[in-house]
Amino acid sequence: MLNFIIDYIENTPQKMISYADYIQQALYHSEYGYYMKETEKIGPGGDFITSSNVSDIYGRTISKWFQRMAGKYKLPFHVCEIGGGNGRFAKAFLDEWKLISDEEIHYYIFETSPYHRKLQQEQIVFSEQIRQIDSWNEITPFCGLIFSNELFDALPVHVVENRNDQLYEIMVTVKEGKLAENTVPLTNREIFLFLEESGLSLSNGQRIEIPLQMEQMIKSLSAALSQGLVLTADYGYTNEEWQEPMRRDGSLRGYYKHSLINDVLEHPGEMDITSHIHFDSLIRMGEKEGLDFHYKMRQDEFLLSAGILQELEDHYDPNPFSPISKRNRAIRSLIMSSGMSTAFHLVLQAKNIGKK
Repeated sequence: MLNFIIDYIENTPQKMISYADYIQQALYHSEYGYYMKETEKIGPGGDFITSSNVSDIYGRTISKWFQRMAGKYKLPFHVCEIGGGNGRFAKAFLDEWKLISDEEIHYYIFETSPYHRKLQQEQIVFSEQIRQIDSWNEITPFCGLIFSNELFDALPVHVVENRNDQLYEIMVTVKEGKLAENTVPLTNREIFLFLEESGLSLSNGQRIEIPLQMEQMIKSLSAALSQGLVLTADYGYTNEEWQEPMRRDGSLRGYYKHSLINDVLEHPGEMDITSHIHFDSLIRMGEKEGLDFHYKMRQDEFLLSAGILQELEDHYDPNPFSPISKRNRAIRSLIMSSGMSTAFHLVLQAKNIGKK
């Protein structure tokens, strides 16, 4: 992949590309991209862990939550999960649905990675009602729930920096046979527009990621959704939080064998690349596309409100490796202040339904 990226850059007229272009190639190139290759990414043998892979309790809790929301808003039992990963969330969701409802559910996984599609097929029995899709056209117009877990943080982003009250874009180039940064005055009008509409202002010396692809994703899913809910689980910051001194270097990071890598130009195609999302802009862009904002809630608070404590087994089991003990530990890890859930938020948006 490194040689491909170097050739790719050397063949551009400016001999440099944006960080967004670099991330697009490093993660999503059809042959060399990290998400496209047949290597384990999630779990102990991969590079990172997600909430849905801590335990099946995460997917099961959201399955129960959706059953209540569908009844509340009179929605059909239709779910589209964007980017299903290894399929563990979908399996947990569907397994729970069989226990709590006699109603037939339609569940679609929007997945473009051949490797992840294969993993999902090993977990889930697909049918006419439960299937993988690779285009919104296959289900448009859609009515129901659109769900994503750590989708927006994996989208390519541009990187800008304020130096002496002038904005620059950080580009990726090749120096002495290695990938390196190059700084040029900012000329991208879409980035200027994003900063203007978001109300963000960078302090001197501050670097930040600009998620132009986020708006395109929101436009696409809103166009496909005729009526229903959009539930987004991810980590990120509000505009106010972006202004805090500890954020001045931005949030672009890599994860390689469960180690955090600050320089995302290392290991191209071999590690995950991620950045914290702009929650205020996610909400603003959604409103612009007809998605009404209902709430933003920390993940542990959401799971508590969704009834996760009801899943705790209240009797003591002295065997720490028993299914009950493992389940109880998983629940506690998702709701404890020291757990991973406090870093995540869930944003609920809706289209063509009222707030009840």
